[in-house]
Amino acid sequence: MDAAWLEDFLALVDLGHFSRAAEQRGITQPAFGRRVRALEEWVGTPLFNRDALPVTLTAAGERFRPVAEETLRRLYLGREDAREAGRLAAATVRIASTQTLSVSFFPNWVRTIEGFERIQATINLTAAHMAACEQMMLRGEAQFLLCHDHPATTHMLASEQFRSVHLGTDMLLPVSAPRPDGKGPLFALPGSPDTPVPLLTYTGESGLGRILASAQAIDRVGATVKPVFSSHLTSVLVVMARDAHGLAWAPLSIVADDLERGRLVRAAGPGSDIPVEIRLYRPRARQSPAAERLWSLVVASDQEGQAEGRDAAPSASGSSLARNAERS
Repeated sequence: MDAAWLEDFLALVDLGHFSRAAEQRGITQPAFGRRVRALEEWVGTPLFNRDALPVTLTAAGERFRPVAEETLRRLYLGREDAREAGRLAAATVRIASTQTLSVSFFPNWVRTIEGFERIQATINLTAAHMAACEQMMLRGEAQFLLCHDHPATTHMLASEQFRSVHLGTDMLLPVSAPRPDGKGPLFALPGSPDTPVPLLTYTGESGLGRILASAQAIDRVGATVKPVFSSHLTSVLVVMARDAHGLAWAPLSIVADDLERGRLVRAAGPGSDIPVEIRLYRPRARQSPAAERLWSLVVASDQEGQAEGRDAAPSASGSSLARNAERS
């Protein structure tokens, strides 16, 4: 069995089309199809339903998927450990981050880590939507994940294979362009069946979209909305809201300046706000020395903050580290 077959398998799972998966893997579609067939022959049963597009997993394929993900993740981690042993000086710490936090939180947060230079490593930050970040972690392509989180939301890292530490807090709130007279929002919740509020919403790949769905943000205020646009990029939704295309839920860390300058206004009362955490995830398995040094510095900085009596969690600006709320 070739490890490339597992990569082919997961590419087809993600994309649902042989042609797209073959293009992503850099091989012809016939060759890609033969490799998928070879994997199925090795497993001994069909893994995909090919009767419709996009292709879907069979029951056997669903059972095999976590095995493929874990096997590849451990292979990549093992390869990285071997490479790390051969490095004398240079090292790389790979961090996946949701695009929102890569801009609003990460740069300031790094500056708060005392002794950061002691990790003696190059930081490689990859910004993507939450679904892509999860896949990077599951496949061992990233050692850490920086993301928003909420107690009601489940994701692929909420298992015994991963652990996390609480770094800070943020707030999701509905915002709208102001009315021409400046008195209140142009689009205000809750709306009505006759005049639903145009909603600028997150796609399914977005972690913030999952949080809003899990927290029942729309239902809790009894809102009547009509989705008019979707994107996984918070920045795009904020621009669309600023240009009066509709209402959007956005992190306070992103829209604070717009609210202060009056380019956006709250579209509902504080009861519609959704408190969220900012967390750093990592696998429980031991990682490269550089990655372990970074984790130790994050935990040590947090513990020092507790000793100094810093009880309040920081804003998403990352001005200080929060108390340690590590998940076991």
